[in-house]
Amino acid sequence: MRIDPNNVLLESSLPYALLKRGKVRDIYESDGKLLIVSTDRISAFDVVLPNGIPYKGETLNLLSAFWFNETKHIFPNHLIEVIDSRTSLVKRAKPIKMEFIVRGYLYGSAWESYKRNGEICGIKLPSGLNLAEKLPEPILTPTTKAEAGHDIAITMEEVIRNIGEDAAEEIEEASLKIYEEASRRAESRGIIIADTKFEFGIINGDVILIDELLTPDSSRFWPKDEYEVGRSQRSFDKQYVRDYLLSIKWNKRPPAPSLPENVIIETSRKYIEAYERLTGRRFEEDLRKYRR
Repeated sequence: MRIDPNNVLLESSLPYALLKRGKVRDIYESDGKLLIVSTDRISAFDVVLPNGIPYKGETLNLLSAFWFNETKHIFPNHLIEVIDSRTSLVKRAKPIKMEFIVRGYLYGSAWESYKRNGEICGIKLPSGLNLAEKLPEPILTPTTKAEAGHDIAITMEEVIRNIGEDAAEEIEEASLKIYEEASRRAESRGIIIADTKFEFGIINGDVILIDELLTPDSSRFWPKDEYEVGRSQRSFDKQYVRDYLLSIKWNKRPPAPSLPENVIIETSRKYIEAYERLTGRRFEEDLRKYRR
């Protein structure tokens, strides 16, 4: 499909009360529920970039909806209805101010932590592991959820102190089950889910899954046929943008530089390819179905 680097939505405007503009999503209140609009904004190193990525918001919204429907038998989530290609109506929950990252492979900040002290978030790992190596079993590594700046890794003991043992155990079990089932499905379609982030909230005392689910923004997706231990991996996510910004030696502070057209187009292609591989569906056909 044709990709126009200038055909992007950077800011929505709906006739509802705007609650928040995040790095990517605009959130509105509607009759006690939330309307979440996934824009084409993209951030790197906690800074929103001046360019948008064509179709990014629509791939995120539709892919999240796909995974929410595919995993609702494992754990309840906030999705009520997909309104259009970039907008979903969801239940309004009280967010738990933590992120829960399931890691199946040793990469990114986990690799850096392992090199320093052989552990991640208080979890001791076997010695002698290499970059991008598959872990003996997936692990849950929680972090704080910072409104600005970087999240901070915490232990499950700290999670228990914050939300209680029952909720912590429920979240750990759900996160690992969803990761394991999604990983099996993704690998059958040629994608390794190296790690992914979950967020949870509370409604009437019950824990539910919120935010986004198993998207290129919340996960590391690697092509299975190119996977090799001990080196950096090609990915179907915004790592391509991060790598470009590192190559030009940007200092990771605002204002962020503009992205060249070729980087914008290639990033858009990666999001679309991830969508099509994971769902087994044509993105262009789903776009026509949901666009209003």
